[in-house]
Amino acid sequence: MDLATIVLVDAVLREGGIRRAATLAGRAPSSVSAAVKRFEQAVSMPLFRREETTLVLTLEARSRAADVRQATTGIAGILALAGKAATDPVPPIGLVALDRFVRVARSGSIRATAKALGLGQPQLTRQMADLERHLGIRLFERSHGGILSTATAERIIPLVETLLDIWARLTHASADRFRRDVATWRLGAVMPLGPESEIARMLAALTANWHRARPRQPLFISSTTADELLVGLRSRRFDAALLDVAEIPADCDGRLVSQTPLVLAGPASALSDLGGNLPRLLAACPIAVPSVRSGLRREAARFLDDTLDEAERRRITLVEVDSIPVIINLVRQHGYLSVLPQSSLARVHRPPAMIRLGPAYRQSLTLVWPRGAFAAEIGELMISMMMMMMTAETSSPAESASDRRPPNP
Repeated sequence: MDLATIVLVDAVLREGGIRRAATLAGRAPSSVSAAVKRFEQAVSMPLFRREETTLVLTLEARSRAADVRQATTGIAGILALAGKAATDPVPPIGLVALDRFVRVARSGSIRATAKALGLGQPQLTRQMADLERHLGIRLFERSHGGILSTATAERIIPLVETLLDIWARLTHASADRFRRDVATWRLGAVMPLGPESEIARMLAALTANWHRARPRQPLFISSTTADELLVGLRSRRFDAALLDVAEIPADCDGRLVSQTPLVLAGPASALSDLGGNLPRLLAACPIAVPSVRSGLRREAARFLDDTLDEAERRRITLVEVDSIPVIINLVRQHGYLSVLPQSSLARVHRPPAMIRLGPAYRQSLTLVWPRGAFAAEIGELMISMMMMMMTAETSSPAESASDRRPPNP
């Protein structure tokens, strides 16, 4: 890490954005962005997260901002003692060079310091000469007994030691977080329909069993859409992913965990008056569907494509809502239709009327993981833990007027 990078990162944190910091520093946005990436890699800490089209400071970045600000103040003090003006560019001095400067000053010998560090004496001599050149001052004077620090160097040493302590705090925090991250297994999962849904119950069973079996290895579960889960799996943000699709990606291994019949849910009055005319029903009520990035939406779209011809599809009204609980309330309270898993709806208090779709339409839950023996072992362990506390529910409620198969499309 170098002084110029720390100063640029401090400007980014204070200004809340790369472009504003670049304008303030008189630098190209690309060079400021590169400085941010170097800093993030060094401390294993993301400074920004993307929210739609804007970048927002992370909570970790905000919590470390005071340390970065203090480091910049120390750098300004060092440069001021070296006779640099506040408007002068920050020289490309690395913290490693400053650390070795302090060691040389404390030992009074370049040869002894080089030996202690496992370096060649010429290499360390050149590094100290480069440091003097960048600062524009003499740091050492030769004597018969070795070298002596100049008066300016003596004043700089405490500031450098404080700067190195600050950097140690930043990197120590990231090292602790890295150790926790290495020990933590991350499971991505599609969003549950609600607390009584099969997905929610599976994940709760997994969490409870994992905590009992592996108390020193935390399990982190995050819910999002199937497409985003696959992206996270390939970037190693997730160690495994529970998808609502039956297919296993070509670059992964996995196993089908469960399959649930899908139903067309809607107002009891509309479903009971179906009269064999499914296209008329679908055109009469708005249809709430989840995100196009979800496996459930793909199944709903396949059902509509199989059921309706082109003219009939133009007459239906699709309302996309990226929240299953909202979709369920639209169905229960506002006269909407939707294609949803039967087992999850059956556990909802006062469930809506349902027509079970044909056997071709099911919600599949598949656990996938990157290829590798160890990942496969963990994946199989997760599946066994998910199923350990699941109640066997192989029988379905007796079919009624609101729970019957629709006519064949």
